[in-house]
Amino acid sequence: MMTRRPNIDYFLTKSLKNVMLCSCVLVLAACGGENITGEEQAPDPVVIDVPIAVIKRDLSIEDADMQRSITEPSLFIPGASLILKARANASAVEVDISASAFTDRLDDEGNRLPIDIKDLESSYDGSRLIFSMRAPADEDADDNEQPTWNIWEYIVETQELRRVISSDIVAETGEDTGPVYLADGRILFSSTRQRGNQARLLDEGKPQYAGLEEGRDVHASVLHVMDANGENIEQISYNQSHDLDPLVMPNGKIIFSRWDQFGGSKGVHLYQMNPDGSDLEILYGRHSHIDSEGNNADIHFTQTRVTPDNRILVALTPFEKEELGTDFVAIDVANYIDNFTPIASANSLTGPAQEKALFENIDIEVEISPGGYIAALYPLFDGSGRQLFSWSQCRLLAPLPENSADDAAPSVVPCSAESLVDPTYEKAPPLYGLWMFDPAEGTQLPLVVPQENVSYSEVVALESRPFPANPSSTIDTSKTALIDANMGVIHIRSVYDFAGDDLSPQGIVNMADPTVVAVEQRPARFLRIIKSVSLPDEDTLDIENEAFGRSRNQLMREVLGYTPIQPDGSVKVAVPAKVPFGISIVDAQGRRISARHENWLQVAPGETKTCNGCHDGSNNSAITLQPHGRADAEYASINTGAPSTGVPFPNTNPVLFADLGETMAETFTRINGVPDLTLDILFEDVWSDPAVQIPADNIEYRYADLQTSLPITQSCAQNWTSICRAVINFPDHIQPLFELDRSTLDAEGMVVADNTCIACHNRFDAENQLQVPVAQLELTGNPSPVNADLLTSYRELMFNDVELELVDGALLPRLVLVFDNNGNPVYELDEEGEPILDPEGNPIQVTQQVGVGSTMSVNGARSSAGFFAPFETGSHQGWLSPAELKMISEWLDVGGQNYNNPFDAPTN
Repeated sequence: MMTRRPNIDYFLTKSLKNVMLCSCVLVLAACGGENITGEEQAPDPVVIDVPIAVIKRDLSIEDADMQRSITEPSLFIPGASLILKARANASAVEVDISASAFTDRLDDEGNRLPIDIKDLESSYDGSRLIFSMRAPADEDADDNEQPTWNIWEYIVETQELRRVISSDIVAETGEDTGPVYLADGRILFSSTRQRGNQARLLDEGKPQYAGLEEGRDVHASVLHVMDANGENIEQISYNQSHDLDPLVMPNGKIIFSRWDQFGGSKGVHLYQMNPDGSDLEILYGRHSHIDSEGNNADIHFTQTRVTPDNRILVALTPFEKEELGTDFVAIDVANYIDNFTPIASANSLTGPAQEKALFENIDIEVEISPGGYIAALYPLFDGSGRQLFSWSQCRLLAPLPENSADDAAPSVVPCSAESLVDPTYEKAPPLYGLWMFDPAEGTQLPLVVPQENVSYSEVVALESRPFPANPSSTIDTSKTALIDANMGVIHIRSVYDFAGDDLSPQGIVNMADPTVVAVEQRPARFLRIIKSVSLPDEDTLDIENEAFGRSRNQLMREVLGYTPIQPDGSVKVAVPAKVPFGISIVDAQGRRISARHENWLQVAPGETKTCNGCHDGSNNSAITLQPHGRADAEYASINTGAPSTGVPFPNTNPVLFADLGETMAETFTRINGVPDLTLDILFEDVWSDPAVQIPADNIEYRYADLQTSLPITQSCAQNWTSICRAVINFPDHIQPLFELDRSTLDAEGMVVADNTCIACHNRFDAENQLQVPVAQLELTGNPSPVNADLLTSYRELMFNDVELELVDGALLPRLVLVFDNNGNPVYELDEEGEPILDPEGNPIQVTQQVGVGSTMSVNGARSSAGFFAPFETGSHQGWLSPAELKMISEWLDVGGQNYNNPFDAPTN
C-alpha cells in the first residue's frame, strides 16, 4: 500500500458522496475525543424495527485493532463480543449474547479470558445468527495445540447459543470460518479440514494431512458444506490456497474470494460455483488490482455482500494492514468481469465497474484517508436503500504547543485540508461508531455512538430477505458411470480461440479440413492435464527446500495424462473429479507450446465443463484485456461447429458424421464415447478419409518403452483410472537416463561405440583419468560440490556455471584476461587506486572466470533448446528415444523439479 498524504486539491475536490446532515455536529464532537453520554443525545431520529447484531471489539487489549489477514484466516485477535440490539437505533439496549461462552476460561482475577468472533451472518428469515468463534488462547499449550475456530449459531427466539458441531474431537479437527446458510438449511463454510483432499491422499498411498497453501505458510482453507446439525461434512472447492468469505447469491450461486497462487500470488479475486461443487468459474477481478492512477496496487476483494439490486459489495483489502478499516465498493458484476472490462454482450461500456459504496473521499492508497475508514457494511433489504456501517472519521493528533509539559498528551482533532498536509500532525487512533446511511434523505445517523478503545468490526440485520433460488447444475445425474468412477468431462470448443479471436495458423475452417492442413502442420496436438501436489506442514514431513530444485514457483506437480486435440482445436475428455487440475497445450513431441494455465480448475462427478478456448493474460493492462473464464462474459466461440446434420465435416472420414453445431470432439465422442486420459502420448489419424488421402502415421510415446524406472505404477501402466498420475523425480527417473548403458557391441561383444551420457559428460574418462567434461556438462549422479543436496547433473543442467580447464592435473575454473571497452588491459588496484604489482614489479592484469549458461530451464522444454537441439538435428540424434525425450519434456514443462513427491524427497 502507498503511504503518501493527500494534497489540498485532492481533499477539496473529493467530497462525501452524500451530504451528512443531522449528525455532523455529533461526529465532530466525538472525533474531538469527548464522551457523548445518553443525556446529550437527541431523541432517535430514526427507528428501524429490526434487530441488529454487531461484533464489538475491546481495543484496550493488545493487537485487538488489527485488520484481518487474508493470508492467515485463522489468525486469533482477542477482544471480541457479539452484541444484539433489539432495534437499530442508538437507545436500544446492547445484549452480549456471547457472554455465556467459555465461562470456564478465566484469568487469575476470575475474569473470562478474551475470545475472538468473526464472519457474522444471519439467516434468510432473520431468526438465527451464524458466526465463527474461537476460545481463549491457552498459555500452556504450543501453537499447534491452541483452540481452533468453530462454527456457532444463535437462535433468537429461544436465546440458545450452540456450537454447530457438537463433538469436541470433530470440532477441533480444522479451522472453520466464514459460515453462511444455504437455501436448503445446510451450512456453507471455509475450513482447513480438506475432507476430499485428505481422502484422495489416502487413495494415492500417502498419509492423510491438510495441505499448506501455496505460499507454504498456513494450511489452505477451502469451501465445505455440512448439515445443520454439523454432520455430513463435504469439501466442495479444491483450490490450493484459500477460498474465503462465501456468500449465496439470489440465483443460488455461491460467490467467494479465491486467493490465486498457482505459480505465484496473483491476488484475491471473486469466483462463483454451485453448492454441489460444479460450474466453478471466475466472476470478477483478475485484472482489477489497480489504484486510482491505473497502477498495480495491493488491492483485493473480500467481505462480500449482495445488495437488493444484485450488485456486490466488497472490501478493498490489502494482504496485510495493521489497523482495522478500509473502503468498500459496489461492483456491477452483471456487466463487467473486470473494472474496465465489460462482458462481451455489453462491450460498449467502458467502466469503471466499481463505484464507491459510501463516501467519495475515503482513500486507502494514502497514509491518512480524508474520509476515514469503513470496517463493515450491510445493505438493508427493506426497499429503502439504507445501509448499516461501522465507520471511523478521519482524526489527527495535533502538535503540542511549545513549552508543553513532559506528560502532556496531544489533542485529537478532525482532519482538515490544511492539517492533512502538515507533517506536524500525526494519525490518531480510529474511533469507530455504528451508523446508518439513508440515501433518500442524504443522512448519516448514529446507531452506536463512537467510544474510545471500542470498535465494531461487523454488523448484520436480522431481517427477512428472499431465499436463494436453486441454481442450475452442470452435473448430469444420468451419467452414472462417470459419477461412479468419480469423473467429470471437460469440453474445449477450440484451443485456437483466444477470447474470440481465431489464432489458428490458417483459420479454423481450414484447420478442420485434413486436405487443406496436413496433420503434421497442426501446432496443437495434445492436451496435457496436470495436478497439484498438496504439501504437508513441517510436523507431518519436514522436507528440504532443495526438494523443489531450481525454482519453487511451480512447487510440485503430477501429470494426470494426455488426450489428442482434434483438427478444429476441440477437446472432449474425461478427467478426475474433485481434483485441482491445470491444462497445457503440447506439440507432436509432447512439449508445451502454450503459456501455463495458472488457475486451478475442477469438475464435480458427472459434470461436463465447457469453455470456448484460451486466453492470453500476459498483457496486464486492464483496458485492453478481453473477458475470459466466465461463460456469460465471453465472446461467442470462433468454432461454430459442423455446418449441417448427418454429414461428415468437409473432406473427412464419412464414418464420423456430424450433427449441426458440433465440434469435432463432440462428434467423435458421440460416436466413440468420451475417452479417458492416457499417461502415454498416443495419436491415430481418425479424421483423414482413406479414400482421399493416406492417413498420417501414428504417434506412440509409451512409458513401457523406457528401460529405466517408470514414473507410474504397474497398474496404471495397464489401465488408467482417476487416481493414476505420472510422478517424475529427477534422481529416480531423469538421472537414470544419463546412466543407462547405450554402448554398441560388435559380433564378438566388443564395444564399438558408447553413447552412454556419463561416458563423455564426466570429469573422469574410461581409465578414471581426470578430464574436462564434454561441452562443460557433467551428468553424473554424485552429490554436487556446489550443493550436496542436489545431484551434480541437476546442478549442471539447471544452473549457470563456469568453464573448467585441466591445469597441472587439476580441474580449475578457466580464467581469461580482462580488457576495457577500448581494448586496454584492466589492472588490479589497491584501496588508493594504485596498481598492485607482482614480485617482479609488474602490474597484475585482472582475470575473470568464463561463464557457462544453463542447458535446461524451468520454463519448459521449449525454453531448453540447448539440451534438445543435439538430439534433434545435431551430433546426438537418435541417442535418446522418443519416449525418453517425452518424459524429459513433460518433467521440464511442469517445472523441472528435483522431486514431485514430497515423501520421496530427503527430509531435514
